[in-house]
Amino acid sequence: MNGKQLKNSILQWAIQGKLVPQDPNDEPASVLLDKIRGEKERLIKEKKIKRDKNASIIYRADDNSYYEKILATGEVKCIDEEVPFEIPVGWEWCRLKHICSMQAGKNISANKIFSDKSDSHPYRCVGGNGLRGYTENFNSHGHYSIIGRQGALCGCVNIEKGKFYATEHAVVVDTYEILSPLFMYYFLTALNLNKYATATAQPGLAVSNVLEVMCPLPPFNEGERIIEKLSLLIPLIENYNVIQEKQDILNDSIKEQLKKSILQEAIQGKLVPQLAEEGTAQELLEQIKAEKQKLVKEGKLKKSALASSVIFRGDDNKYCEKIGEDTVCIDDEIPFDIPVNWAWVRLDDICSFIHRGKSPKYSLIKKYPVVAQKCNQWSGFSIEKAKFIEPQSISSYKEEYILQDEDLMWNSTGLGTLGRMAIYYKRLNPYELAVADSHVTVIRPYKQYVVSEYLYYYFASNTVQSVIEDKSDGSTKQKELSTKTVKSYLVPLPPLQEQKRIVEKIDQLTQLLK
Repeated sequence: MNGKQLKNSILQWAIQGKLVPQDPNDEPASVLLDKIRGEKERLIKEKKIKRDKNASIIYRADDNSYYEKILATGEVKCIDEEVPFEIPVGWEWCRLKHICSMQAGKNISANKIFSDKSDSHPYRCVGGNGLRGYTENFNSHGHYSIIGRQGALCGCVNIEKGKFYATEHAVVVDTYEILSPLFMYYFLTALNLNKYATATAQPGLAVSNVLEVMCPLPPFNEGERIIEKLSLLIPLIENYNVIQEKQDILNDSIKEQLKKSILQEAIQGKLVPQLAEEGTAQELLEQIKAEKQKLVKEGKLKKSALASSVIFRGDDNKYCEKIGEDTVCIDDEIPFDIPVNWAWVRLDDICSFIHRGKSPKYSLIKKYPVVAQKCNQWSGFSIEKAKFIEPQSISSYKEEYILQDEDLMWNSTGLGTLGRMAIYYKRLNPYELAVADSHVTVIRPYKQYVVSEYLYYYFASNTVQSVIEDKSDGSTKQKELSTKTVKSYLVPLPPLQEQKRIVEKIDQLTQLLK
């Protein structure tokens, strides 16, 4: 249970009469209600408030049901369905209008609200969620609970004291100096008033509706004991909540570090054991080479794709790369050692397609979605964030530019999203097909030999992400990963079955961290 849940639970105990013991010597809540009615009658006679034409009383009859009687007409109706729980002996059910009055604040221009208090604007200006600033005038004077009544602040409850200006987003609650404002604050908070807001794009609380909300009323003395108890407990809970939030942040940080550690162990061949029967990465590369030759013969691949590099460890134990007849030392590019049955390869050598998407002509016709940077989240691929191309323009896209299942999509421009990656899954796309825009590089490995999820985990690792901006080009305002840079990325390649075991193990461990 977090701090917010604990606070809500304690407030619920309070309004149900479970927080402090009942005292049979306390005057019952019915006496308190009589006092409030008497005070209201006095204010009506002094013409300070108007008489409620729908004034009522609530009582429990001999049949143990609750009834409400409209005083002006004598009409009586059963309200059992409005009573949410049982209350102790001596308590009473009432409507908020029976124990308080409510008045919405007044509109005030933003240019009349100042951030700092001064002699020319000394009064607090209060909105739906407390202090907005300071102003030169006040429209309320006293000690009141304040209810927020607009938008996300619906039902938010605060306390104000002294002279202040209540804006149109605030409702001032007057308890006729009988009930404590602190009592009202706690009970109004427990009533969760936001559930009475209008269900619109901009939720709002109507004062007339709030006044009809049912409220349990304890005897006055018990109410004072409840306030005393809550005043001790709530600060402790709030302090607990602060500590818990810090703990949650720490836990999230630890989880994130563990995830990074898991990925690092995985891509270095330390997460799962190597098995001799699974062969070697060199054998896998030979299979990929044979696949390329077949595709070249079929005219599905350019002959230039056969010009792959060979990375090996020389007699001096340093890594070298042979491209054609040329051999160069690339030892400074190798970030870590890998198992003997693995191989370092260039990304381009294990992929059939690496290319940026195209700049689209957008359309309101939702037929062919365009995967943009915002679609690619570390939490996964989201088609809901996609825009759509002009349907007729799909004919200008070559077949290889149409996204295929398990393609990798790598954000290749911008500072905030540069390097973020997701995997395209057809099952997450309810439309016929999808394409990528020009800010996304599509990476399509030879999927019968290279597991897309393994590549994803490698590129998500700290080895790649920590230096992603160093690998990019452009200004400080617009960084960019060129296609050439993407193609030349070094990848530690395990045998195929080990790739699958690594992915499975990472998935298992990350599930445990959730």
